[in-house]
Amino acid sequence: MSAPSRPTFGQYVGYQFGRTLPDSLQDWVRKDLVGPGASARYLIRFTVPVLPVLALFLLIPGPIWIPLAMMALLFIPLVYFAIALMQVYRRHRLQSHGLDPELVAEKAQRRADHVRDDYERRHGRG
Repeated sequence: MSAPSRPTFGQYVGYQFGRTLPDSLQDWVRKDLVGPGASARYLIRFTVPVLPVLALFLLIPGPIWIPLAMMALLFIPLVYFAIALMQVYRRHRLQSHGLDPELVAEKAQRRADHVRDDYERRHGRG
């Protein structure tokens, strides 16, 4: 029997709360943390659970703009700091699963290499 390619529901929930998955799921973890859509998944994981709590502000009586403004005052800094700490968090998760934390910078390095190669090709240095 081959190793599972995806975590079970229980493993996935544990993973969302910071638990480490078994070594057999390292490929899935790598794709989750540095694959296509990793940044969007990260932001969804940090922002969606806060929305029901922020929705409680809608129970405050008065014009609708007041609770919306209060929600924005909390939500905007949350998103800002989540984005600012994204690389740190993803590096930590990679390291806790026994993967190379430098995988986070892999896409940026490929892009920089492509730009350098293009520059050298256009300017006769390649």
